[in-house]
Amino acid sequence: MLSLKELRRASKIIDTEFRGHRVERWVQPDAQTLAFSVYGRDAEEDEGRKRFLRLSCAHQLSRISETGRLPKAPDRPPAFSSYLRAHLSRAVIQGARLLDDDRQLAIRMTAREGEFELLLCLMGNRSNMYILGSKAEVVSTLRSLPDTRPELKMGDRYLSPASQKPAPGEDRFQDASSASFLKAIETHYAPLGGEREQSDLAQRLGQVLKREVKNARRRFEKIEAELAEADFAGEYARQGELLKSVLGQITPGQTEIKVCDYETGDEVTIPLDPKKNAKGNLEATFKRYQKLLRRLAKAGGQVDEARDWLTFVEAQIARIAGLAGEDGDNLPALEKIAAYPQINRMLQKRAAAQAGPSIPQDEKSKLPARLRDVPPKLIPRRYLSADGLEIWVGRSDEGNDHLSTRLARGKDLFFHVDGAPGSHVILRTDGRDDPPSESLLDACELAVRYSKQKNAGSAQVHIVPIKNVSKPKGAKAGLVHVTGGKSV
Repeated sequence: MLSLKELRRASKIIDTEFRGHRVERWVQPDAQTLAFSVYGRDAEEDEGRKRFLRLSCAHQLSRISETGRLPKAPDRPPAFSSYLRAHLSRAVIQGARLLDDDRQLAIRMTAREGEFELLLCLMGNRSNMYILGSKAEVVSTLRSLPDTRPELKMGDRYLSPASQKPAPGEDRFQDASSASFLKAIETHYAPLGGEREQSDLAQRLGQVLKREVKNARRRFEKIEAELAEADFAGEYARQGELLKSVLGQITPGQTEIKVCDYETGDEVTIPLDPKKNAKGNLEATFKRYQKLLRRLAKAGGQVDEARDWLTFVEAQIARIAGLAGEDGDNLPALEKIAAYPQINRMLQKRAAAQAGPSIPQDEKSKLPARLRDVPPKLIPRRYLSADGLEIWVGRSDEGNDHLSTRLARGKDLFFHVDGAPGSHVILRTDGRDDPPSESLLDACELAVRYSKQKNAGSAQVHIVPIKNVSKPKGAKAGLVHVTGGKSV
């Protein structure tokens, strides 16, 4: 992380050398990094040139630096860079400053929609980037506010942290000129970032491939089981031919019939469906025969493919384990593994699942104030009762915890089905001591709907004031302790 002394120098360089430069492109390669290209002309130059700035709020790697090119953009731009592209496209840099002489670098920009500041705050593991509007209000953040500055609220004016100001520290790049200072920072941190990037990619690959090995083995075993079952196709064909010769001997309700196979001389017992007549049993036997033939054809074409894929995935896991024991830069080799289309899709799916759904800024502004700073994956389902009161339903164990211990408050009521796993349900009473009975029933019905008893004929729902709900220390996600209340 840059010292305050280094950040002061970086601020002066941005303020003098980049003033008047126009942003051409925004790229967010990962969850903690932002890069952008600018074009402009220095006072001593006749022609303009393109330059590339990189901002990072990764723990211990937090910095602003100059690179030789933009990193590769992800297939699906994250929410922060999407906001920048939508609102600060071709913005012009007007200068830079440090807020309150702290490790908070603000780059002032003018765009079509007005004035903004891109704020890089270096605060250890709480480092973050913000977009501030013309009134210094927080309009977008790279990392979530609850994880970094829970005291801040989206849409409110940005306030510097109340902690003591850091010491100036040293300038590790004092020998670098102003023209090469930002590049010297990147030269210092790039190898460290590369090692972390290499380690992170190896970890992500290992996780998705180990999970895929389990899935591939299950698929392979399923196909082999289908092939083994399909071996009986010939037996059903034989039974069908034998049934043809004894159709007249089959009586209603018969469960089996013994038939002599004249080719082998053996007596064959053929099971029958007592609910079917002779013709129906014959048709059912040949139908099973045709079904197994189709399964045999399908599985036969899949078994080699499934075996090859399993072998391939296991080979990649072994390759990653081998790279871990090798010295040097293994990132290109890991990126080559990650570039395989099937593996790339698995990585993207995992990243999307971890990030959760993104909420556009205009939709976020329509949420109740209590939900605007909540990570998308923790935002509850929202319903309106017959009396106009809001009912919130947790989406997951983690979401249940957040709903019951962080979002619910005051005179809100907690609902949960007795003796069965299910979502936490909160009726927002708007401060009422005695909410309408129809709203209570609506919340009860939602508690049953989002529980394991949703198909039961009846269910007991426990209702308790939220003040009587607590989280036991060390309890697993979704588990709370309630006292008092009543059952409906």
